[in-house]
Amino acid sequence: MANQSNTVVLETDGVSFADVINVARFNAKVEISAQAKAAIDKSRKYIDEYTQSGKAIYGVSTGFGALADKFIEPKDRVQLQKSLIRSHAAGVGEPIEKEVVRALIFLRLKTMASGRTGVRYELAKTYADFLNADITPVVPEFGSLGCSGDLAPLSHCALAMMGEGKVMDEDGNIVDSLIAMNKAGIKPIELQEKEGLALINGTDGMLGMLIMALADLRNLTLSADITTALSIEGLLGTDKVFDPKLHAPLRKQIGQATSAANLFALLSGSEIVASHFEGDTRVQDAYSLRCAPQVNGAVRDVIDYATTIAERELASAIDNPVVLPDGSVASNGNFHGAPVAYVLDFLAIAATDLGSMAERRTDRMLDPARSIGLPAFLAFNAGVDSGLMIAQYTQAALVSENKRLANPASVDSIPSSAMQEDHVSMGWSAARKLRKVIDNLTNILGIELLTAARAVELRKGLKPAVATSAVIKELRKAVDPIGADRFLSPEMQAAALVIKEGRAVIAAKSVISTLS
Repeated sequence: MANQSNTVVLETDGVSFADVINVARFNAKVEISAQAKAAIDKSRKYIDEYTQSGKAIYGVSTGFGALADKFIEPKDRVQLQKSLIRSHAAGVGEPIEKEVVRALIFLRLKTMASGRTGVRYELAKTYADFLNADITPVVPEFGSLGCSGDLAPLSHCALAMMGEGKVMDEDGNIVDSLIAMNKAGIKPIELQEKEGLALINGTDGMLGMLIMALADLRNLTLSADITTALSIEGLLGTDKVFDPKLHAPLRKQIGQATSAANLFALLSGSEIVASHFEGDTRVQDAYSLRCAPQVNGAVRDVIDYATTIAERELASAIDNPVVLPDGSVASNGNFHGAPVAYVLDFLAIAATDLGSMAERRTDRMLDPARSIGLPAFLAFNAGVDSGLMIAQYTQAALVSENKRLANPASVDSIPSSAMQEDHVSMGWSAARKLRKVIDNLTNILGIELLTAARAVELRKGLKPAVATSAVIKELRKAVDPIGADRFLSPEMQAAALVIKEGRAVIAAKSVISTLS
């Protein structure tokens, strides 16, 4: 979870993950440094010089995509840029989330600040003004193939800054862009040579969604360790398999060692776990308990790898053509989203499996044949009451939905632009489905939390660990303990919020600050 910041200052050397999240999610203000302004002005000077020559330069004096061989006369070049944005703002579907749009705008602005795009400072300033005025372009969900950049989504953003299309204003109302701009005192941009292309040729959408997903998944992996610990207590499991000597010294998987250490610490001092060794003939716990560090930890390793890719992309200046330090303008293929698309798909696979294991623990706690003395479905009066029976149905539905969403988007490709763009990444699609996987995983872990807390409380006369007790206490601020059946959906939603907002993690860390 990122810390909120009031202002993010853009320099030429890029921004941090926290900067992206603060602007996208917490409406942080944006400033362009003097250094970044100088870099922007310098690159624009090169473009202005080229516009005076008769040389064919992609995006400056030529058409786009399959029309790149068409030379554009100077008198038509301003119209060329306007036409580009209008024609490429071709998305359909429901509007995407505000935080994704703000990430789109901020990351495109970050690339402008690198001094590699050739835009005028006025354009960069308008992008910052939109963010600071809390004006959010309406961007439809479908339209990006994740190659040549997130063209359609970025075009909808650029169109709004031309004073066209729709936006959501600071009050949450959908209005004409020009109305919101006039209210905020922002002048519509008038595009010049290369500028339209520079506003749309980047991986900003998929990268922004990746960065936010990584923040969410770090919270969810630690939350999964916490719900696992509660489930282990609820099922009278053992903590001995999480002893550090059984992990890093034997198997050199970093995430596994971290998860095992978390579980060992979370269960420390648990009277419920200690009872496992008195009159119990079980030799080993089921895999969903015993092998949790191996799965939860593997997810951590995938997150670490994806973070490396995201950091590289965030430090990049994605545009085509790009203005090099010597003033030359060069075409390239850096807009191709494959590096980002692959890790987005990888994360969806890992997150899906994390939820799948959580559902198995929940099902075990509800089954009287396997729950070691707990009432059927953890019901207050089994038979009259169904308890949490249908909560597991919902959890299973979410797991199955995630299994479908885990099918990778990046293995698909479909030709476009008269076969000029004959291989695409589908990175935007990978990002969109990952967001849904994360939403589903949050609910899956919320249901495990709800179930495990009730199971632990049913182990009368035995105290849970201090850390897991703190988490149950936090949950009980939002959800009542066991009783006769009541409207269950709001309680499931409340438990999911305890996970999503990081309150379960905060509660556990109030006891064990070393959790990671």
